[in-house]
Amino acid sequence: MTMKMTSLFLALSVAASAATYYVDSIAGNDDADGLSPQSAWKSLEKVNKNPAQPGDQVLFKRGSLWRGSLQPGTGDDEQPLRYADYGDGPLPIIQGSIAADAPALWSEVQPGIWRTALPHWADEEPFPGDIQNAEWHRHQEAGAVAATSNNRDENGRVTARIQVSEISKERQSYHIQWWGPVCDNFDSALILELRARSKRPLKLRNIQIMKDSLPWTGYARGICNTELKDEWQNITILFIRTGADFAGSKKIHLNLGDYVQPGDDIELQILSAKTARREGGLDLSVDVGNIIFNHGEVCGWKKWGVDKLDKVGDYFYSRDEACVYLRHDGNPATANRSIELAMARHLINHGSRKNVIFENLALRYGACHGFGGGSSERITIRGCDIYYIGGAHQFTRPNGNPVRFGNGIEFWGDAKDNLVENCRLWEIYDAALTNQGRDDSEINITYRNNVIWNSEFSFEYWNRKLTENIFFINNTCVDAGYGWAHAQRPDPNGAHLMFYSNRAETRNFVIKDNIFVQTTHAGMRMDIDWLDAITMDHNLWYVGDKPLYRLAKNNRIMLEQLPELQKQFPVDVHSQFGMPAFIDAAKRDYRLAPDSIGRSGASDGGPFGARASRKE
Repeated sequence: MTMKMTSLFLALSVAASAATYYVDSIAGNDDADGLSPQSAWKSLEKVNKNPAQPGDQVLFKRGSLWRGSLQPGTGDDEQPLRYADYGDGPLPIIQGSIAADAPALWSEVQPGIWRTALPHWADEEPFPGDIQNAEWHRHQEAGAVAATSNNRDENGRVTARIQVSEISKERQSYHIQWWGPVCDNFDSALILELRARSKRPLKLRNIQIMKDSLPWTGYARGICNTELKDEWQNITILFIRTGADFAGSKKIHLNLGDYVQPGDDIELQILSAKTARREGGLDLSVDVGNIIFNHGEVCGWKKWGVDKLDKVGDYFYSRDEACVYLRHDGNPATANRSIELAMARHLINHGSRKNVIFENLALRYGACHGFGGGSSERITIRGCDIYYIGGAHQFTRPNGNPVRFGNGIEFWGDAKDNLVENCRLWEIYDAALTNQGRDDSEINITYRNNVIWNSEFSFEYWNRKLTENIFFINNTCVDAGYGWAHAQRPDPNGAHLMFYSNRAETRNFVIKDNIFVQTTHAGMRMDIDWLDAITMDHNLWYVGDKPLYRLAKNNRIMLEQLPELQKQFPVDVHSQFGMPAFIDAAKRDYRLAPDSIGRSGASDGGPFGARASRKE
């Protein structure tokens, strides 16, 4: 057999082994084989526990809805993996929220202050793992320095110790990490009893059980309400499952870098571990970043303490109690048709995935990112609806301002050869679309023919190493900064193009043939001017009385000042400026009307903005 025939035979064999799996949240059955619409699986848990292989398709039935997050597999160069739709009706929905629309789930704890029902724990059983004798290790970066030791008693039980000598200038939580023993394979909760002490009084936080390798997926979140002191005391850490099961080792993990100080000295010894089952209440084990009432008629206003709940709709998520406090006149579930608590999870985590296609899916009510993850390659996201995303607490700056997630579609870190097209994104806390990173390479990323409205930023970008071949083309972007979250942000600054501080070597960064209409602050913002590295032209702009560009040192370029700037940088030379007429803006049909400005003038001679048809 010739080499050519052998290669062809192998290729055909791989293609023949590829499978198509069907998922139906209404009529499916997880005990079925999933290989036909008649034998479809039912749950996301089944999909996540059975990773698809290169060349496979996983198809979700239109008109169905799943609560939770999708953990996709990865394809290869010859055989991409595809997650898409089948059947008729509206797009299949992956929803990252918990319903709180039953009156019994709320109780009035103060006049006008309602709290979600608290769970309790039953069926406690000894955890089968030998975690008392496992050693702990640390990770440090960015100039932070900590030493660890593991001392064993006569029974072999480990006392782990971490001593901090330096902290990083940026004070990021992950700059000092403390990794403990493997703890996995429990269904609901794990209760650890420990002895602990700390030279300086402090509460442990940022505790979880997570995968100990990329993509660092979370498995359970830990809650510890006891303040450590300079004397031994018994404490409890309650770990509550937050995500689906996945392959790989899962370990206790503490991010310490944002709250420890030089001289801190912490010791822990695990005494016992028990599994438990949650009964009653709501499983609010991670932050609630948004409350969506009646599917978008109004959203909650996130506050940072019960004493801050002044107006109806104000709410506070309590980490210590894993519950929500809400200001409301009467039981919230009686007054509203639906109440959705958006949880702090990515709805689809494409981190470290390669050669994956996502097509015709709807993602909503997630408090982190819609699509999120780092180091992804050859990811295609096509024809998806992504809405009401973000709001979860990420970290708090030294000045006290909280930073909140999230983005509609984010490519973090070393992203390469990714495509987003024909999607619709709206009501996004931060950026609808973004590629961003620190000392990373962002190469060959295209966004085209997408429609965006009511997001703080339509497109956000920043990097510090290498950026090459970024294309933002034929997109229609409307009402930057007019979304649900703008007024409650600590830094409201709506802009269609938010480019912050780009220190990367940048080549072939192209913004053309787009429509940008209305903004609360500026059409484009750059905190460091890098206009010499960007190609921006053949766009249609209307920003009213707002600056067209906001450049470094608060230099606001109004439309009438653009010709002077163009003498130095040839930006938007062939662009048009004026309010377009849309087919039906009230129904979010943002195609240009026949008599609108912008019907000609794009680089290909056609109208500006998203023009491709899409399957509905």
